[in-house]
Amino acid sequence: MCGLAGKLFFDRSRVVDPALLERMACAIAHRGPDDQGVWAEGPIGLSSRRLAVIDLSQRGHQPMASADGRLHIAYNGEVYNFQILRTELERAGYRFRSTSDTEVLLALYERDGEHMVRHLRGMFAFALWDSTRRRLLLVRDRLGKKPLFYFQHAHGLTFGSEPKALLQDPEVPAEPDEEALSLYLGLGYVPAPWSAFRGMKKLPPAHLAVVENGQLRLERYWTLRYQPKRAEPEDALVEELRARLGEAVRLRLISDVPFGALLSGGVDSSIVVALMRREHSGPIKTFSIGFDEPRYDESAHAAAVARHFGTDHHQFIVRPDAVALLERLVWHYNEPFADSSALPSMALCQHARSEVTVALNGDGGDEAFVGYERYLALSAAGRFDGLPLSVRRGLAQFTRLLPGGAPRTGSYRARRFAEVLALSPLKRYVSWTGVFSAEMRRRLTRGRLGASSERLVASLWAEADGEGVVEAAVRSDVLLYLPEDLLVKMDIASMSQSLEVRSPFLDHEILEFAASLPLRLKLRGQTLKFLLRRGFRHELPASILQRPKMGFGVPIDRWFRTDLRELTRDVLLDATATRRGYFDPVEVRRYLDEHASGQDHHHHRLWALLMFELWHRAFIDRPCSVAPPSSRWQFNAASATPVATAAHA
Repeated sequence: MCGLAGKLFFDRSRVVDPALLERMACAIAHRGPDDQGVWAEGPIGLSSRRLAVIDLSQRGHQPMASADGRLHIAYNGEVYNFQILRTELERAGYRFRSTSDTEVLLALYERDGEHMVRHLRGMFAFALWDSTRRRLLLVRDRLGKKPLFYFQHAHGLTFGSEPKALLQDPEVPAEPDEEALSLYLGLGYVPAPWSAFRGMKKLPPAHLAVVENGQLRLERYWTLRYQPKRAEPEDALVEELRARLGEAVRLRLISDVPFGALLSGGVDSSIVVALMRREHSGPIKTFSIGFDEPRYDESAHAAAVARHFGTDHHQFIVRPDAVALLERLVWHYNEPFADSSALPSMALCQHARSEVTVALNGDGGDEAFVGYERYLALSAAGRFDGLPLSVRRGLAQFTRLLPGGAPRTGSYRARRFAEVLALSPLKRYVSWTGVFSAEMRRRLTRGRLGASSERLVASLWAEADGEGVVEAAVRSDVLLYLPEDLLVKMDIASMSQSLEVRSPFLDHEILEFAASLPLRLKLRGQTLKFLLRRGFRHELPASILQRPKMGFGVPIDRWFRTDLRELTRDVLLDATATRRGYFDPVEVRRYLDEHASGQDHHHHRLWALLMFELWHRAFIDRPCSVAPPSSRWQFNAASATPVATAAHA
C-alpha cells in the first residue's frame, strides 16, 4: 500500500525537477511511512511513499524499474491474485528479483500492454512509464478503492494519489471548481471525474488513461452487469456464495505484517470475521468503537460477535474534542466531504493501527446483496403508486404536522417515507440520498451554483439493466455512492493512519456474482440480504442475523445543539465566509436556528456547509500545507480492555 505522485512534460527537452517530486511525496507521507523513492529521467518523474505489506525488504522499493530499465512504475494497492499471475509468468519465462506484487505488474505489462488490467483482482492505482513507446499509463481499480487525480496543463500532466500532492506543483492552481461544488451540495461529495479544484480531475473507477504524443485518452475497461440472471437452485447458489466469499477472504489474508478486522457488529463485518476464523487458526484481533448515545452505538453487538468467535477484541468509546479534530479531518480529506462518519472511521483506524498494519472490513456487502433500508422503502413505496396523486400528497402534508422525531427513530423514518410518496421512484431515491435539494440549493446559493446532481443520478438510472427500481438504486449506489463516498471515506481514514484496509465484499468477482442473482434472493419480503443471511445462519449468532441495519455514524444532530453549536455559527456566519458570496447568510442562519431550536433536523446540511467552509480556508485561502495540523485525536479509552481473549492464542 502506497501513495504515488509524478509529472510528465510533453516537450522532451523539459526536465522534471526531483525536488518537486520530493515535495509531492512528502505531502502524502502518511500513505507510506516505511520508504520514499524518487525517479526522474528527462521529461518524466515518479515518486512514491511505501507502506510495506508484501515483501518487506528493499527489493520492493518504488518507483520500481523492469530488469531492462525500459519500464518504471509507482503503484498503490494490493493485487490479491499476484501469486497466481506470477506463476503463469514464470512458466512463460519471466524471472523475478523480488516477491512483491509490483514486479508482477511490470512483467504483466510487458506481456499484455494496457490490457493487463483485465487480469488484476484487487485494489490499485498506478502510473507506469514505458520509455520505448514514450507512453504513460494511469490505471484505477474497478470499484475505485484507490484514488488517482491528474491535472493537464499547457506543458504536460501532473498526477498523484491526493490533491495536496498535485498542489505542490506551481503549475497546478488552488482554485475552486463551482460546478463540482454544486454537485457536492446535492450529493455530499464531489463525484468523478470532477474534483473540488478547477482543472483537476479524478480518474474514474474502472478506467485507464493513456498519455502519449501530448494527448490523453480515457478508456473504461470493466462494467458491472445485472443481466442475465442466474437460474440455479437456491441451495446451489448458497454454496457458491459461501465458497466465493471464503476465497475472497483467504486471498486478503496474504500479508507479511500483522492483520485484524474492523468489526461493527453488523452482518457483513461479522461474516468477514467468521470467514477469517475459518481460514486462520491463530489469534485474530478485532476493533470497534462506540458512542455514549444508544442510537449510534453498536459496540455491544460487536462485542457479542467477538465473544462468539473468540477474537482478541479492542473496543473504545469515543467522545472527541470536535474543535481539535476538524482541521485535521479537513486536511486529510482534501475536498469538501459531508459524510460525518469520517470522524469515527478515522478514530477506528487509529486504534487498529496501534496493533496491526492490515485490517479486513465489511464494506460493499450492502451494495452487493441489497442491504440498505432505502431499497426496502423503494419497494414499499411502490405499493402506494396506485393511489390517486391527491391522496399521496395528502399523506405527505399530514405527516408534516406530526412530530418529526430524532434521526434514526421510527417516527423520523416514517415521516421521511411519507413525504416522498407523491414523487417518482427516482425522485424518492434522490430525496433520501441527497443533502440539499435543487430548490434548497437555488435559495442557498441565490442561483450561483447550478450544476444538477439530480441529472447525474437520473443518467445512471436511465442506463440500469437490473430488476426494477430497487436494482436501479443498487446500481446507482455501486457507481456513485460507493466509490465517491464510502470508499473515499475509508481510503482517507485508513491511509491517514498508515493502515491498509481490505474489503472482501468488494472483490469484483463477488460483485459480479451478486449482480447476477435474481432480486428475490437478495430482497425477500421484509428481509434484506436474504441469501447472505441464509448462507451464514449457522455461523453467526441469531441476534446479529436478525437485527436491523444501524449504519456507522456519529450523533452530530446533538453535537450541533451542544459541542459544535457556537463553533459552527461562528465559522459559517463570520465575515470570511459571508464575503465569499457562495451562500445567502439569511438561509444559513435559518438552518442554524431551526436546528438549534429543534424545529427541524438540518445536521447533515450544517455538516456539509461546515466542511465546505473549513476546506476553503485550508486549501484555497492559503497554500496547502505539506504537514497535517498538529491537533491529535482524543478519545476515552476507559473501555480499551479486550472484551474477549483469543481462543486460539
